[in-house]
Amino acid sequence: MSNIIAYLRRSIIAVVVITAFFGFVYAFVGTGVAQAFFKNQADGSITANGSTLVGQDWSQTPCPGHPLGSCVFQGRPDNLGPYAGSAKPVAAGGDNPLEANNIPGQPNILNSGESAATNLGPRSQTLLTNTQALIRYWNQRGVNPTPDLVTTSASGIDPDISPTDAYAQIPMVSNATGISPDQLRSLIASQTHSAQWGFLGSPYIVVLQLNEALARLR
Repeated sequence: MSNIIAYLRRSIIAVVVITAFFGFVYAFVGTGVAQAFFKNQADGSITANGSTLVGQDWSQTPCPGHPLGSCVFQGRPDNLGPYAGSAKPVAAGGDNPLEANNIPGQPNILNSGESAATNLGPRSQTLLTNTQALIRYWNQRGVNPTPDLVTTSASGIDPDISPTDAYAQIPMVSNATGISPDQLRSLIASQTHSAQWGFLGSPYIVVLQLNEALARLR
């Protein structure tokens, strides 16, 4: 009997110790290390306005007295369109990665969004048509677009643009918001992330964070 009680006591102590260590101590230490050294990753990408890891459509943002989307900075045409990510029979020659599109003639059937590049070659008439439409879109807003602003990214949901892409949009945003170009240039500079470790990749701006900073400035 004494042996059984001893075994039970050891088992209970082991359960309590293991539960306390792995259930509480380990979790709190892991959380503390994550917050101390990897805070951005630990806190996640979701803000009140969306995710910093997935591009979103800013082209429909209401701008009283000005064209839609002209009072904010916009990302690449992945989510703006025209988009031609597949051969599916949907508007503009392809599938918008951020929305489900009705298949013509079948209103109850949707093409799901796809995360992918267009894979359109240099001789593609669809690519030419879409690019020309995007150039007109930007020109109507007083923007001389960069190549990135009229071409899709490899993922189809790129949340980032280059500083050059942002600077090109200054005339549009300044005209729609009344904020001076100098202020917008300073804002862009403050939101520019340098290349990783100083040499991997190139400087970039998260469009969501830039527009959140723009809202605070306004």
